[in-house]
Amino acid sequence: QAQLVESGGGLVQDGGSLRLSCARSGRTFSTYGTGWFRQAPGKEREFVAAINWSGGFTTYADSVKGRFTISTDNTKNTVYLQMNTLKPEDTAVYFCAAVKTGYPSSRAAEYDYWGQGTQVTVSS
Repeated sequence: QAQLVESGGGLVQDGGSLRLSCARSGRTFSTYGTGWFRQAPGKEREFVAAINWSGGFTTYADSVKGRFTISTDNTKNTVYLQMNTLKPEDTAVYFCAAVKTGYPSSRAAEYDYWGQGTQVTVSS
């Protein structure tokens, strides 16, 4: 059974930083891309960033470009999301998800496996 577990969320002040982790287990995730999505109260789930297995392909939402960095450590089967210069509008539950492709997209419907999410709150 494939499992994705997010961690690293919390409360941070405007302009602060957090690093989220997505630990993957239960199957072989080689050839799988991993994406981060977020959902704020009353809003639809939105794409944040994605990376392929090797780390050679990454893509970001315009709203986080230059502030967030996605990376992967395949020795630990973990994908990270480094979030800098956080803003109150970044407040949301952050989810990681996996999709069997070398070029993961921004479309949530294409992802096969999802974690339970981790809360990120940015105070002003």
